Amino acid sequence: MWSAAAAARAVVSPLPAPSLPSGGRRGVVGARGGAGGGRAATVSVRSTLWDFVGGDLVKPDIGKWLDDVEEHKALAIYPPHEGGYEGRYLNHLRYQGYYFLDLSARGLGDPETTLTKIHPVCPPSLGRQPVARWYFPPEVDYRLSLLHPDAKGLVVWIMEAKVLSKAELQFLAMLPDLRPKVRVIAECGNWRKFVWKPLKQISGLEPDPDAEK
Repeated sequence: MWSAAAAARAVVSPLPAPSLPSGGRRGVVGARGGAGGGRAATVSVRSTLWDFVGGDLVKPDIGKWLDDVEEHKALAIYPPHEGGYEGRYLNHLRYQGYYFLDLSARGLGDPETTLTKIHPVCPPSLGRQPVARWYFPPEVDYRLSLLHPDAKGLVVWIMEAKVLSKAELQFLAMLPDLRPKVRVIAECGNWRKFVWKPLKQISGLEPDPDAEK
């Protein structure tokens, strides 16, 4: 267990300067007694207030999140790599009265067939069993039929949607038009903070104003 004094020394101790490439100037950065002849260079690290405040405790964009879900009905989200931030956005949709259908894009198959049509599923064969085929009802229609009468709708949350093709993302973007009580949230990548965009812009159904800039 470190003492307080040791922890303070570890924080304020300078970081070693990065070495220059072989084609750089010699003698500019060097340890004491080396080519530079001066003190070891230090690297300063800048931080802002947001680095000390937990992102899960600050909710300045929840209102915009709920408005965009109702306006666009299909969103592409980009949560941080460490995860956990998307949980509070999910919970606020649950507070509004939505139910959830969580699916992974890996192994989903054709989204149109799996979500809106009767589709076959072949269980894995261990070698001696005959190859079987089971037919399942449409995932979205089946869940909609089981919704509580007071439910606001069904949120289809697609994890790892970055592996889907452009045509598959376009179908997910149009799914709320086919099923008015359905909302689609697709995890299409990662970013430093939790951000989202309309899925129709990501899939190319609508022009992306940020891309034009």
